[in-house]
Amino acid sequence: MKASAVLRFAGLFVLVLSALVASPAAWSKDPINTNLFGHTAIHGYDPVAYFTDGKPVEGKSEFAFEWMGAKWLFATAAHRDAFKAAPEKYAPKYGGYCAYAVSQGHVADIDPSAWSIVDGKLYLNYDKDIQKKWQADVPGYIKKADKNWPDVVK
Repeated sequence: MKASAVLRFAGLFVLVLSALVASPAAWSKDPINTNLFGHTAIHGYDPVAYFTDGKPVEGKSEFAFEWMGAKWLFATAAHRDAFKAAPEKYAPKYGGYCAYAVSQGHVADIDPSAWSIVDGKLYLNYDKDIQKKWQADVPGYIKKADKNWPDVVK
């Protein structure tokens, strides 16, 4: 094989691999948004902390818990135990995918710092710009996302 053909093949391989790693939510239909390696939910952030601390807090592997096929990380044992007792209370809506994207009929990854709690439920967004769109009509987008969610993960 010629060196130029090898380089073209290597370039194509890197391009495809980069696309898969950079946007796993674009091809994943798992009910929980996880990273490609480690199957960790919401980028390793503690879902309970959004409620108790009012901010995103990174979880620690020593306080991990498996739920719905994903590894969830928590900042403290107390947070882990609270989640164990009532995961539906703390887990983000739409499996931790971007709530705005689900309202549009597809999944997208999230930025853990783009979040809101509405009526006691955690909603995550792709980034701060999408969060601004989300905030323009939260009730309307929730209604659309609730309707779309069952079909989005098929």
